Amino acid sequence: MDKSIKKPNLLMLALENRAFIELGAGLINTSFLKQKSVGHGRAVLVIPGFGAGDLSTLLLRRFLNKQGYKAFGWEMGINQGTSAEIKEKLHHKVKQLHQKTGQKVSIIGWSLGGIFARELGRKLEHDIHSVVTMGTPFTGNPYGNHLFQLSLILSGKVFTQKDADAFDRRSEPPPVKTIAIHSRYDGIVSWQCSLEKETDHTRNIEVVTSHFGYPFNPTVFRALAKALGE
Repeated sequence: MDKSIKKPNLLMLALENRAFIELGAGLINTSFLKQKSVGHGRAVLVIPGFGAGDLSTLLLRRFLNKQGYKAFGWEMGINQGTSAEIKEKLHHKVKQLHQKTGQKVSIIGWSLGGIFARELGRKLEHDIHSVVTMGTPFTGNPYGNHLFQLSLILSGKVFTQKDADAFDRRSEPPPVKTIAIHSRYDGIVSWQCSLEKETDHTRNIEVVTSHFGYPFNPTVFRALAKALGE
């Protein structure tokens, strides 16, 4: 755990309201996209961030569908954190999509959703083609984002040394192709906390977006298309 990494400053946090502009850009962008077939029908499971649901990833899934993928929401309401039930349902969904399409599944996780995506990649490597995270705080310092302490308060949990050790273990990349999309202009999560360790099957892609803009921003969409196409 790198305690030198701090959460984004208050100015960056205040600039998160530009996500409304990114939403408008995303609406315009997806409306005029032509249908492509580059995805070849591969299933893509999109997991929302903390406090968000499938509505937040609707534009992103529409974009993926127009690229020739079959994009699916996680269908579990608002993401309030992990549980044994959520883990079981996600495992079942990935295996179901693999069986249904006859192809390995790609998983995209935004923010906390990326933590889930990376763990699925660790547990179900034979069912998963690739994992893509967007602004996900999986390394560096768990306190390097503005939502961590809020999540502790809402869950009533205390962050222990055991949790810190588990955090360090989770920073190791899954054994599948893993791509981390990050932004130095993220006002919620410090960008250093979203960098994947470079290996022969991992890569980092930098974009310019707010944290809340990840599922709307056309720049992110282009990065995702590139990541999924590799």
